[in-house]
Amino acid sequence: MTQDRTCPRMTDLLPRAGEGIVLRRLAATDLAVFQSYRQDPDIGRYQGWVATPDEQARDFLIHMNQATLLQPGSWCQIGIAENDDLALIGDIGLILASDSSRAEIGFTLCRAFQGRGLATAAVKAAIALVFENTSAGKVVGIADTRNLSSIRLLERVGMHKVGVRRARCQGEPCTELVHEVYRPRAAEELTLDPPASKPVGDRFQ
Repeated sequence: MTQDRTCPRMTDLLPRAGEGIVLRRLAATDLAVFQSYRQDPDIGRYQGWVATPDEQARDFLIHMNQATLLQPGSWCQIGIAENDDLALIGDIGLILASDSSRAEIGFTLCRAFQGRGLATAAVKAAIALVFENTSAGKVVGIADTRNLSSIRLLERVGMHKVGVRRARCQGEPCTELVHEVYRPRAAEELTLDPPASKPVGDRFQ
């Protein structure tokens, strides 16, 4: 029987360990931490999302706890947690193109945990998750030209700049850099830990 790589269930693929982090499902119990960094104006300055009230954020976390991971055409959000106690420290957004040919990734990390390589480890783990469980040939990362830390992160995980585009960020015009990593490069260069045992512009439409 062949493996179905179209829309694997989130519960089948997570948690997954990286260097110092674990990717896991978001949960309603993450609300306080989730809101603490999502409402930080410095964290959200170059993000495509906007801060939401607690009730809306709680509904989002509950939905993502049960959502199908990597369903073509739909964003899914997964948590980044510390590997010792699984406490939430950030999240990663993934969307698989409607034809499953490529995916896009976005990432957010709580300010207190930045500068330690944890976001890099989480993005590497998420890229590997995409390539192992879909037919996508590449993963795309997009960053505002002013967001130098995110641009450097995309370069660290093996992505290369392939384009520049005009877009809008938080209601204002901006310029974005488009980076890509292809399946062969990811397979050769990404060094990842095995999955953790339990418990421990235009976008793609």
